[in-house]
Amino acid sequence: MKKIYFLALFIGSLLVPTSYGETAVTPQRSVLNNGMVLLTSEQRTLPMVSIEMLIHAGARYDAPKQDGLANLTAELITEGTKRRTALQISESLDFLGASLSARGGEDLASVSMTVLKKDLPAGLELLAEVLTTALFPQEEIDRQKQAVIASIRAKQEQPGEIADMRFAGAIFPQTRYGRPVEGTETSVKAIPQASLRDFYQRYYRPNRSIMAIVGDISHQEMTQALNQAFRSWNKGEPPAKPLALAAAPETGTIRVNKDLTQANLVLGQRGVGRENPDYYALQVMNYILGGGGFSSRAMDSIRNQRGLAYSVYSYFNADKGRGTFQFVMQTKNETALQAISIAKEEIGRIREASVSEAELNDAKDYLTGSFPLRFDTMGKVANFLAQAEYFELGMDYIERYPDLIGQITIDDVKRVAQKYLEPDKMVTVIVGNQTIIADK
Repeated sequence: MKKIYFLALFIGSLLVPTSYGETAVTPQRSVLNNGMVLLTSEQRTLPMVSIEMLIHAGARYDAPKQDGLANLTAELITEGTKRRTALQISESLDFLGASLSARGGEDLASVSMTVLKKDLPAGLELLAEVLTTALFPQEEIDRQKQAVIASIRAKQEQPGEIADMRFAGAIFPQTRYGRPVEGTETSVKAIPQASLRDFYQRYYRPNRSIMAIVGDISHQEMTQALNQAFRSWNKGEPPAKPLALAAAPETGTIRVNKDLTQANLVLGQRGVGRENPDYYALQVMNYILGGGGFSSRAMDSIRNQRGLAYSVYSYFNADKGRGTFQFVMQTKNETALQAISIAKEEIGRIREASVSEAELNDAKDYLTGSFPLRFDTMGKVANFLAQAEYFELGMDYIERYPDLIGQITIDDVKRVAQKYLEPDKMVTVIVGNQTIIADK
């Protein structure tokens, strides 16, 4: 994410007092005349406003042979408009004591802003500028391409990033989700100015957007302000349906030779989409298996008992219509294969035998007890509301979440483990010194 400016005072001043069962989020929802979904949560404790936008303009919409187009577009929308240069945008934010950032993702682009309540009209004016009149000057394109390419090169030297990229490519072959959002060095270099402008004009549209706003303003006030600031932002084509996924990948081991003392390991498979009703049982199950830090079985078995790895964890990454399960470790080259074998044993164990009542309760207590941390700043609340809208979780999701976790039983944990975990059919990625690993 690229931050244009961020006032240090904001860090301490954006805290939102919430308590479980007494949350102050109280969201409201409406759809503006231009088709944009507006979500607000009124917080009058501080004279601030935080804005989070999600726009259906992610990498899944990249043009053929132009990987990285969506990401580069997002990086450049704050780098010059018809009215202001990149420097003038930065100076305007500095004058307001505001922050503005944008980034690209797989399905969505996101734009974030924080501004004082008294400066909200000026902030919205600037936000409307970057969303409707971005210019994409060639000198800024050249500069941003260099930054993106530098990031791509850096990731190619990071074993954890290499493992993630190879895993994604194996799990989602022949789809956009199997390739990096940033694209490749070759594809980024070849993206012309015209493609950036075309992508922006086509996909940055209000009826493809969700805007969540939290702070010292009412829903009615915000509706009026947005209708004024975005009066010239016209509808475009609606978001596309989810991408069809290719056939499930074959089981296999991917080895990447790197002269490292520590091997980076990823063991996993396709998971579930966020809309899957088993999502909550999977979160409880995964906490017990490898998501609970030092409380997890994987950490106890692989690190504490055997001392094979310093870092051990597992997680389900659920997106819209798709997801992955990953079991991630870093260990010595000499013990890489042993660590993989034990990881599979732990996955098999949670499939075959019921977890204990204590494990179940600890997992549910943590998941419900840590939930309010998602709302301890205005920015987090805005992000949560936007994501909840995108995943169609409902306006009452905050109130329902404790029961969704609390109703999970021991039988549920075993059922989803057996249904969704297949230790003998997982893709394994090993990044490390393959000569040492193969000798063991």
